[in-house]
Amino acid sequence: MFISQAFAQTAEMATQTQSVSPFSSMIMQLILVIAIVYFFLIRPQQKRIRQHEAELNAIIQGTQVIISGLLGRVVEVQEDNRLIVEFAPNVRMTVLRPYVSQVIFESSPKSDKKKK
Repeated sequence: MFISQAFAQTAEMATQTQSVSPFSSMIMQLILVIAIVYFFLIRPQQKRIRQHEAELNAIIQGTQVIISGLLGRVVEVQEDNRLIVEFAPNVRMTVLRPYVSQVIFESSPKSDKKKK
């Protein structure tokens, strides 16, 4: 009598646990990992790339730039992605725009007052 009740309980438990297949739970975990990777790695990197491209396109005469660790000021912007950069008095070099690693924009005095 007790044994038949035990078998009945295990049969009920088996039908309840089979409602979620291990394959579907594995797919859900894979989707979750892909979403985490996208939102924490891929998306911020794409945002940084877009921002850097916008900075490169905003370079005008007088903008300070860093190229391979050298700080210089743009003297002339040519049409074919070339920049004439002055690193020291009478020391000028022609640099391609994509090789600029960082653009330093001058901050206005008004924005400096707000920071204080």
